[in-house]
Amino acid sequence: MQTFEYKIVPAPRRGKSGKGIRGNEAKFANALSVVMNELGAAGWEYIRTDTLPAEERRGLLFRSTVQHTMLIFRRPKQAAAPVTHPLLARPKRAQTPPDTPEGADQIDEGAESTR
Repeated sequence: MQTFEYKIVPAPRRGKSGKGIRGNEAKFANALSVVMNELGAAGWEYIRTDTLPAEERRGLLFRSTVQHTMLIFRRPKQAAAPVTHPLLARPKRAQTPPDTPEGADQIDEGAESTR
């Protein structure tokens, strides 16, 4: 079974200008695509966007609930190689042919077949 690791990053709050990009929507879309392309190049697959509540302090005594938009990515976990200590590893046996009596590989032409 394949397992995944997840990365959650906040969505950009402001647009990012670039060559030929005009308007607020286009700048915001550019900011999203920059984040997504950077993580995609690092092997992260985009899953979804969620808006989640978080309680934050406002002032000295007050708290309020704010909404954060998060981008969720995942990628397959690399299988960990088994760790073996070189001194504890079993030595490999050399492949040697089985012992055969001397002359066993010669055919006796004088012997009769018993069929």
